[in-house]
Amino acid sequence: MILVMILALPGFLYYLLTVKGKNRYKPLPFFGPKEIANTSHKIRGKDVPDTIYHKLNNFALTDQNGNKVSFKNFDKKIFVASFFFTRCPNVCSTVNSNLSNLEKVYAKNKMVYFVSITVDPEHDTPAVLKKYADKYDAGNNWLFLSGDTTTIYNLARKGFLVNALKAGEDDFVYSDKLILIDAEKRIRGYYSGTSITDMTKLNDEIKVLIAEELRKVDKPLY
Repeated sequence: MILVMILALPGFLYYLLTVKGKNRYKPLPFFGPKEIANTSHKIRGKDVPDTIYHKLNNFALTDQNGNKVSFKNFDKKIFVASFFFTRCPNVCSTVNSNLSNLEKVYAKNKMVYFVSITVDPEHDTPAVLKKYADKYDAGNNWLFLSGDTTTIYNLARKGFLVNALKAGEDDFVYSDKLILIDAEKRIRGYYSGTSITDMTKLNDEIKVLIAEELRKVDKPLY
């Protein structure tokens, strides 16, 4: 309950991130490899080359309700991704408990989703994930995903740029990081799912991305 209150307090801040049409916040960084494009844009009258940032490739997974999930589910959406497995004894419980508190802050916000991907898909079928999700009272904006190991491990390493592999029987190597993805499917932040400080930072930076999206469609505030 305390964590929910801490996370909810900055709930109005993204409204304050733009004042009179001017940028009042520090943009979040982009993670992953990048390259210079052949196009450019002007800043103070000077041509500045555009940068192509790392993006996730599309994926095809299945959620806890047996529904197929791909990029179409996250069109113009922001989402927080993480990796786990249901038989994980300690770390996963801490991470998902913290995620549960954060997810409730955004339960009515249709711009924000949470995605937890199992690294043990052979055991973690949709039915198993459904039971696990119910334990955390997961809302409609929190998806627990499974699929084949090739897709999941490649997505982790080449897409989200984190480790995910099977090291032995019931033994998996995976990251405890929460990964913030913007509406263009670019990585904008990594956060420890076991750290309250990082969870608060993640909450604030989700709002920065919300502000970025609102600035694309809203008229300047005068």
